Amino acid sequence: RSQERGPDFTVTELIGGVREAYLKRIHHYALDPQDQILALQGTGVHHLLQQCSNVRILQEIRLQGAGYSGQFDMYGQLLSMERDTLGDVKVTSSYKIMKALGMYQEEIPTGGVYQSGLRKGQLRKRKIWRSDGVRHVLEWALQLNAYRFLLSHYGLSVKKMVIQAICRDSSLRVAQERGLDRSVYLISIRKISDHWIQRYLLKKKELLKNALDSQQIPTICSRRERWNDRKCRDFCIVASNCDYAQSLKKPTPIRKENAA
Repeated sequence: RSQERGPDFTVTELIGGVREAYLKRIHHYALDPQDQILALQGTGVHHLLQQCSNVRILQEIRLQGAGYSGQFDMYGQLLSMERDTLGDVKVTSSYKIMKALGMYQEEIPTGGVYQSGLRKGQLRKRKIWRSDGVRHVLEWALQLNAYRFLLSHYGLSVKKMVIQAICRDSSLRVAQERGLDRSVYLISIRKISDHWIQRYLLKKKELLKNALDSQQIPTICSRRERWNDRKCRDFCIVASNCDYAQSLKKPTPIRKENAA
């Protein structure tokens, strides 16, 4: 499929890489059925939430204004929190939740020492999980703050923003190894200034519009947008149309040592 949209640009497009958004607009691309299972999980969760919602919650409403559009998941009195809460549901991996929570492992001494072996006399240590590290939530923060800004155009204030992260691999051992012991986590999102969020999104819009008008492919996505090339290798659905992504999949030539 291809994203044959009108002149309107969406928040989802603008928070990603400009090159990725450009390629999605101009190319037809195939979707891997296996990958769509995860998308269907998210759709199912949203449907269940709609069935369980009450009159205090607005859901799945597309807003326009500020130069772009966006559709938020939930707004109102969520999960017994205070009113004017903006929420978004993410069905995602334990790895992403671990990073979003700022979790990392640290070795601490146990108080004992090794009595034998190669490490004899050395302090014994054990690993514990900490949750005070850097929280990798920028993409989610950009999305919710953009929705918050759009809601303000309709006279609706947002006092709190939260991600309801559903761990899709919570039943697997890998989730426990990453320090996660629940299926659902609430992740608070902080406010980004209106001035900054507008500058960022409107600049991305300008770059994407110029690329579409000139039919010139934009520069490669930033390292953050590429997930340090991991997205290009395994997750970008338009990677087959991107010369940079294709270059990553080429085998590295083996160097021949000079003869002595």
